[in-house]
Amino acid sequence: MAADRAAPDQTDPGAPRTPSVLFPEGAARPGTAPPEPDCFRDLNLDQLVDALELCRPAYGLAPFFRARPGDLCTVGHRQAVFRDLAELPALADRIDGFGERMREVRDRLRRAGAMRHRYQAADWSLEAVHAYTAACTGLARDLARAAPRSPALRAIAAYAASYVASAAFTALARDARRLQEQLDDVHYCLLITPGRVRVSAYEGQGDYGAEVLADFERFRQGETKDHRSRFRSDEVMNHVEEAVLDRVALLYPDVFAELERFRERHADFLDPGITAFEREIQFYLAYRAFTAPLERAGLPFCLPEVAAGAKGDRELGAEGVFDLVLADKLVREGTRVVLNDFRLSGPERFLVVSGPNQGGKTTFARAFGQLHRLAALGCPVPARRARLLLCDGLFTHFEHGERLDDPGGKLYDDLLRVHAVLERAAPGGVVVLNEVFTSTTLDDAVLLGTRTLRQFIDRGLIGVCVTFVDELSRLGEATVSMVAAVDPADPAVRTFRIARGPADGLSHAVAVAERHGLTHDRLRARIRP
Repeated sequence: MAADRAAPDQTDPGAPRTPSVLFPEGAARPGTAPPEPDCFRDLNLDQLVDALELCRPAYGLAPFFRARPGDLCTVGHRQAVFRDLAELPALADRIDGFGERMREVRDRLRRAGAMRHRYQAADWSLEAVHAYTAACTGLARDLARAAPRSPALRAIAAYAASYVASAAFTALARDARRLQEQLDDVHYCLLITPGRVRVSAYEGQGDYGAEVLADFERFRQGETKDHRSRFRSDEVMNHVEEAVLDRVALLYPDVFAELERFRERHADFLDPGITAFEREIQFYLAYRAFTAPLERAGLPFCLPEVAAGAKGDRELGAEGVFDLVLADKLVREGTRVVLNDFRLSGPERFLVVSGPNQGGKTTFARAFGQLHRLAALGCPVPARRARLLLCDGLFTHFEHGERLDDPGGKLYDDLLRVHAVLERAAPGGVVVLNEVFTSTTLDDAVLLGTRTLRQFIDRGLIGVCVTFVDELSRLGEATVSMVAAVDPADPAVRTFRIARGPADGLSHAVAVAERHGLTHDRLRARIRP
């Protein structure tokens, strides 16, 4: 949890201190909203964050995913929580249920604030306390029974157990229970005549409603539609209901006075540690909820081994990699998701990906970038297994369309953006380049691309470069050539597989043109009179 959260009242010697366990580095504090990293739109991570926020709209999860990743200790800390939630699915469901109950608590408090009648508002506050004490007690019980292994959830379990045993919490639950018992003992009589409602004390009169139902029970011939109108206590009362309640309060002045005192006495009953845990655990639960349909569809996820960015520690790679955001769309459409592998070993630093258009090159590059960002956040990554670099910065350069209002032109824009990345990138960083320098001549593209890649390599960065310039794949032992494959039987069919192999310079454009009837001969035949 964030280190700057307020602690509960320490005047109670039994009150526990607020733990800082789920996010010990304090990267995502309530109310803070780090700007969206530059790489998010290129990698479609902005779409992932939007989906996660839609999954848990009450919590504002964007700061958790936008925050600067932590160190290896933080990554391991978060991975342990994800591992617990995966290995203890019943606990994950219970914690998710705890979040639902806490949302009910806030909903009841919101309704209490919207009520214009003081007794109805106070009653909604009492209902909120009932829901809260049940949620906290259930959380402490569930965590104790599950016996999680991660330091974070073990600390939360100890905190919750200490909190529900504290004098403050037990007094809150006891006061709420006693007050509810008093309210349950409130009985009164209503005499409704034309133009008048009389409220009087209950003096043992019979329940005429029950007697009428009993009389008609003998004529019942099976299940029938219930035509009774139900009183909805969540609505603001009308003036008649308010007047009735005021007169009932006159019959039981002590009970209703205690109801108002209870609301005042426990106005701030929410514990900062419990509410902090409720919000911060959503980072884990929301991500699990997003990936669950993909796992059910057979796509692999793993907790990667994450290596420090020290120079020379470059035995990196992954198997069964896919673009997480694209896979979500394809699974919902019932379309197959293609998995790919990559590795960097020894002196290798950059994957240079070439091949025909629409062959999956950009998707592969996005998956590479997504993998490293998610790994740095401590999340399970979309791969069967992976060993990745804990990147000290993730930088992207994806092709942008030329702007008519830009006097410098596209090449000038490319140079400025590459220069900005070079200024910010440091050893241990990850770079994803996609179709850079496409607006110039081939000779210039070779020259500029070569100098750019060599600078990234010399600065100790790793990455992937999607390019139409085959020469970039042959810069030396630091570059690895990968090629987007096509169906050998029909070169117009893309397999979306990206595999190691020498760049062949083939775009298979003729096969595509033939497939769509756009070759020179077929066009001439169609336009010839």
